[in-house]
Amino acid sequence: MDGNILFAFGLTLFAGLATGIGSLLAFFTKRTNTKFLSIALGFSAGVMIYVSLIEIFVKAKDELVLELGLNNGYWVTIAGFFGGMLLIALIDHFIPEMGNPHEVKSVEDVNAGPTNDEYARLKKMGMFTALAIAIHNFPEGIATFTSALQDPTLGVAIAIAVAIHNIPEGIAVAVPIFFATGNRKQAFKLSFLSGLAEPIGALVAFLILMPFLNGIMFGIIFAAVAGIMVFISIDELLPAAREYDEAHLSVYGMMAGMAVMAISLVLVA
Repeated sequence: MDGNILFAFGLTLFAGLATGIGSLLAFFTKRTNTKFLSIALGFSAGVMIYVSLIEIFVKAKDELVLELGLNNGYWVTIAGFFGGMLLIALIDHFIPEMGNPHEVKSVEDVNAGPTNDEYARLKKMGMFTALAIAIHNFPEGIATFTSALQDPTLGVAIAIAVAIHNIPEGIAVAVPIFFATGNRKQAFKLSFLSGLAEPIGALVAFLILMPFLNGIMFGIIFAAVAGIMVFISIDELLPAAREYDEAHLSVYGMMAGMAVMAISLVLVA
C-alpha cells in the first residue's frame, strides 16, 4: 500500500482514538482542569476555522476553478461548503437530544453518583451518546483521510484539531455508562468503539471514493470538509469551551490556534 495512504490512515486512527483518552481522564483524573479544557477546545476551534476558511476552501476553489472554469468552479465550491454544513446539521437534527454529543460532561460527574431510578436512563443516555459520536466521527474520518491524502500538512493539522475535540466526547460517553453500570471497562470500551468510526470512515473513503478521486471530486470533498469543520467549531467546540471558560480563555485559545496554524502553514510552504 502507498506510503501516503498508510500515513492518512494513521492520522485518522490517531484522531479517532482520542475519545479513549477522554474516558481515561474521566476515570483517573480527580478534577477537570477547566482552564486547560477551555483553552484546548478554543485552540482546536481556531485551528479548524482558520485552516478551513484560509486554506481548505481556497484549495477547493482553485481545484474546481481549474477543472470547471471560474464561474462554475466557484459555485460548486460554495455548494460543497454549505453541503458539508447541511450534512452535519442533519445528523445533529436526527440524533435524540439526550444522546447529542454536544452536551458537556466533566470529570467531576463520575463521582456525583445517580439515584436508583436513574440507572436505566443513564445507561440509555450513554449508549445514545456513543452512537451519536460514532455518527459524527464517520464524516470526520473521511475528512481527515482525504485531506491527509491530498496534503499531508493539512492532514496533520486537521487530525490534531479533531483529536482535541474528541477528548471531551470520550468523557461524554464514559460518564453516563460508568454511572449506570459501575463498570470502567464497559465505559471505556464504548468510548473507544465510538472513536473507531473515524478510521472506518477513512476505510470507506479508501474503498469507495478512491477510484473517483479526480480533481473535481477532491475539490468537492475539500469544500465539504471546510463546511463540516466550520460547523463543528461553531456548534460544538466554541460552546463547549465557553462552558469551561474563565476570563475569555476560550477566545485566547482560539486566537492561539489560528496563529499557530497560520505560522505553521507559512513555515512548511
